[in-house]
Amino acid sequence: MLRHLVRPIFFIIMFSFMLSPVARAGISDFLKDIQKSVGVSEGLSESKIIEGLKEALEIGTSNAVKLVSKMDGYYGNPQIKIPLPDSVRKVEKALRAVGYGSKVDAFELSMNRAAEKAAPEAKALFVDSIKQMSFEDARKILNGRDNEATLYFEDKTRGKLTQIFEPIVHSSMSQVGVTRQYQALDAKVRTIPFTESLSFDLDKYVTDGALDGLFLMLAKEERKIRQDPAARVTDLLKEVFSK
Repeated sequence: MLRHLVRPIFFIIMFSFMLSPVARAGISDFLKDIQKSVGVSEGLSESKIIEGLKEALEIGTSNAVKLVSKMDGYYGNPQIKIPLPDSVRKVEKALRAVGYGSKVDAFELSMNRAAEKAAPEAKALFVDSIKQMSFEDARKILNGRDNEATLYFEDKTRGKLTQIFEPIVHSSMSQVGVTRQYQALDAKVRTIPFTESLSFDLDKYVTDGALDGLFLMLAKEERKIRQDPAARVTDLLKEVFSK
């Protein structure tokens, strides 16, 4: 029962901010009655609730980063796997026909490995964004769509993450052989009649794919938080909503 009443309490508290002092006092008394009836601690406050929300979001973002940064976090997940670029897909059949199928596969794998290596760098930026979250931001997230928090994080961090990811992706691609595989494919394509060079920004392509996948997984974690609050209970939330 407690879990079903947590969200209405959030809405009541937020609504109270819009009322006059006298009306707000009435809401305060009403909240105390609710606290007693559902077993919520007497120390419940707006700041405590927001602090609990931030901690839940911190867990959600941490889970998303862990999911994508593990081995096969990208490559083994069809939803976020970075596919071959269009320019490579156009000549994939021709490359496989001349015995370059294994190199095509190695190229695709190495792009995803580079994304997995870069992904952990997102965690610190997410944490900073959560710490800087205002009450208005939190209220919008609580009242918003199923992916409202994800949209908030993407707005606040995508530009910075791109700047951070690109050099890491570039370095990772050198380590796992993406650049080497790409150069080998491009050289072979140039020898195949009626085909064009594989001309595209490899760093940008892998970085964009890595971030798209990361935010997709973050949206999934957010839905878990919204649909199953029990799965995201922390010590702080237990303290705030203790019986």
